[in-house]
Amino acid sequence: MANLSIRDALNQAMTEEMARDPMVFLMGEEVGAYNGAYKVSKGMLAQFGPQRVYDTPITEGGFAGLGIGAAMTGLRPIIEMMTFNFALQAIDQIVNNAAKMHLMSGGQFCIPIVFRGPNGAAHMLAAQHSQSFESFYAQVPGLKVVTYSDAKDAKGLLKTAIRDDDPVIFLESEMTYGQQGDVPDGEYTIPLGVGEVKRPGTDVTIIAWSKLVGQLALPAAEELAKMGIQAEVVDPRTIKPLDEELIFDSVRKTNRVVIVEENFKFCGVGSEISERIYNRCFDDLDAPVERVTSHDVPMPYAHSLESAVLPNVGRVIEAVKKVLYV
Repeated sequence: MANLSIRDALNQAMTEEMARDPMVFLMGEEVGAYNGAYKVSKGMLAQFGPQRVYDTPITEGGFAGLGIGAAMTGLRPIIEMMTFNFALQAIDQIVNNAAKMHLMSGGQFCIPIVFRGPNGAAHMLAAQHSQSFESFYAQVPGLKVVTYSDAKDAKGLLKTAIRDDDPVIFLESEMTYGQQGDVPDGEYTIPLGVGEVKRPGTDVTIIAWSKLVGQLALPAAEELAKMGIQAEVVDPRTIKPLDEELIFDSVRKTNRVVIVEENFKFCGVGSEISERIYNRCFDDLDAPVERVTSHDVPMPYAHSLESAVLPNVGRVIEAVKKVLYV
């Protein structure tokens, strides 16, 4: 077991997959000579050369389309977006081509491509660089959407995503690249569609994903434990496909649910999870599902206002007390 930063865990995943499969290559802005905008691809150009680690111009639509075409020929591109906010420039390629080509070709073409990069708010990056896109991509048939909350999951899920024959949206976070965690030695992968209970509990289920698991859900659970409330923290890891049964099992055990997400409340991933819980676990619930989200405004630049918009530990604890009627 090695203790790695998430940055290094992602680097290991890509390096191992490129060494294992000559069809895998990396492409994006500053991924080569600069070692990546966030140094996730450090050393990969030196190891694999410019034929497999491509620096691109600032043309997301162009290199996303190039990657999709490469995937149609049997290659396995990893497309790094410096931030998923910039992927809006490539939305036609991702939504209309990557997601639909397998169906529209009658199954003649698979699109084994990974679009990866930071998602959500970081620190004072303002409205155009702080958006959470998991619900946006999860609404598109043909795309798989993956997040992680620790180094172990980051490596195992990325390796699986690279091997998948469908297009995968792999959402990272600038705020967690330096976060340390234990990563298993040797070859291992984590299946898509399999979540994990990050903290067992009996009184309430807190569902969260990505950086909010470590930043909000687990700290809130620790504070609640001091009050005698044992919260179970569930990380779906894969937004689509969703590990419904893991969620349902937890709900049937605790009978109360709080969903925490960085996205806005309207049409968020939490809306979908709530609907599925009500549909399958209605009689198991002792209180309505509560959701903690960002407020419905473009992200301000000022740190104090950014903090006011984003969910926080206090709001999670308040939501838990509400479902517990305390």
